[in-house]
Amino acid sequence: MNEQFSHAMPNDMAEGLSLCESGQLSNFWMPFTDNRYFKSNPRLFDRAQGMHYYTTDGAKVLDGTAGLWCVNAGHGQELITKAIQAQAAKLDFAPTFQLGHPLAFELAQRLAALMPAGLDRIFFTNSGSESVDTALKIALAYHRARGDGARTRLIGRLRGYHGVNFGGMSVGGIGPNRRTFGAQVMGVDHIGHTHGSVPVFTQGQGDTNTDLAKELENLVALHGAEQIAAVIVEPVAGSTGVLVPPRGYLERLRALTKQNGILLIFDEVITAFGRLGTGTAAEYFGVTPDILTMAKGMTNGAVPMGAVAASREVFDTIVDNAAPGIEFAHGYTYSGHPLAAAAGIATLDVYAEQRLFENAATLSSYWEAAVHGLKGHRHVTDVRNLGIIAGIELESRAGKPGARAMEVFRTCYDEGLLIRVTADIIALSPPLILNKGHIDEMISKIADVLGRTS
Repeated sequence: MNEQFSHAMPNDMAEGLSLCESGQLSNFWMPFTDNRYFKSNPRLFDRAQGMHYYTTDGAKVLDGTAGLWCVNAGHGQELITKAIQAQAAKLDFAPTFQLGHPLAFELAQRLAALMPAGLDRIFFTNSGSESVDTALKIALAYHRARGDGARTRLIGRLRGYHGVNFGGMSVGGIGPNRRTFGAQVMGVDHIGHTHGSVPVFTQGQGDTNTDLAKELENLVALHGAEQIAAVIVEPVAGSTGVLVPPRGYLERLRALTKQNGILLIFDEVITAFGRLGTGTAAEYFGVTPDILTMAKGMTNGAVPMGAVAASREVFDTIVDNAAPGIEFAHGYTYSGHPLAAAAGIATLDVYAEQRLFENAATLSSYWEAAVHGLKGHRHVTDVRNLGIIAGIELESRAGKPGARAMEVFRTCYDEGLLIRVTADIIALSPPLILNKGHIDEMISKIADVLGRTS
């Protein structure tokens, strides 16, 4: 690199280019990434503030995905940053095996207050994947504790995403995530997804005359309710392209699980913390599960953290029926980590003080109209939305599924907009600090790029 040019650039830009040229990109095995393409065509973020990322070469990129569905309060929130800094200086780590520290209990109390009534027992993890595996273990432990140990079968849903640990991968319904790894958790079944149950370009939740939840009755008839421990679903499936449940679907699942003594788990790693304009999707839909998983927006993405909220009845059954000593043989070194707990408390304060859930609810109708304005644009075959989430489905190229959306992703990034794609579906989930101008900019850019994409 030209030395004079290097000194003329800001240090962060020079550092980024130097990193690319020095070969230092080779060591990081990147997750869910075309590593061969990326190492030849790197795209690197250097900093972020508010609604924007800034790349190592100084470009400004509007964040249309809240990072990875997690930065709900926008980037660089000073209250969160200061809370993490202060906690690191005071207590950098404390074990939570047989010991504790005050912030973990404070955050658990704050989260319990945000959950649907009764889901007030909080178990901390470090990610959504760990939250799912923890929830599945809680379900199995619950049935064993009540003398119903034959209930070991777990039921997920096709096109469901529940992380990449073996439990979550097994109940998940994404073929490529499972195909490579052979062995799965035994005793797992899947019910169908909700996609296609309503006409394309339905705004928000649609109506359907098909009892999609009836497939659960079929599995109960096949195995017997006495063998089924839990059903796990995302209230809104995000990672497989924003699949919105039709009206009555979640209510029907709740009724069937209760009727058959099966626990219902909501995976709210994406939908919790304001994404639908409410604290949880359970609150939005008015359906309360027995167990609820969370992560991502819990700390605004600033420190890795997840959690599981279980009903008091589930908790009491496990704890009260255990032999003396450890009641639930499960946990992680970093469960309730002090820095993560500090970030979580500060994040909840930011949500409340800046009224971000209310902002999401207020803007949801404008958002809906804007994203559905893409109907009729080149390549667009469907648009789905709920809260501040949208899925824009594109027609696939013959013999090259996903290629068109990936081209749109890369072009949008290069022209200042971060989107997310899965197969040939664009997914949008921007920070909840957004305004109408941000919405207009996102949709205008996508429309422009689609118009120039073959």
